[in-house]
Amino acid sequence: MTRIQKERFLDPEEYHHVKGIYQLDPSFLKNTKPNLKILHPLPRIDEINTQLDKAKQSIYFEQAHNGVPVRMALLNMILNG
Repeated sequence: MTRIQKERFLDPEEYHHVKGIYQLDPSFLKNTKPNLKILHPLPRIDEINTQLDKAKQSIYFEQAHNGVPVRMALLNMILNG
């Protein structure tokens, strides 16, 4: 899940009209499968309610944490051949 991207709108009024209308909140989890995983590239703006941070399905902080060594390895490969 990602945010509605402000930079994609030519008209700022149109963006303000739709911004924030999609938000994942705890009620979303009521009818989901037990193995659901919530991913997000971070940082979030207003598309994921902070109440979901502690939900077992929310793994976006782990996702971000795991991305650090991957980026480090890629930078090492690029800079050191």
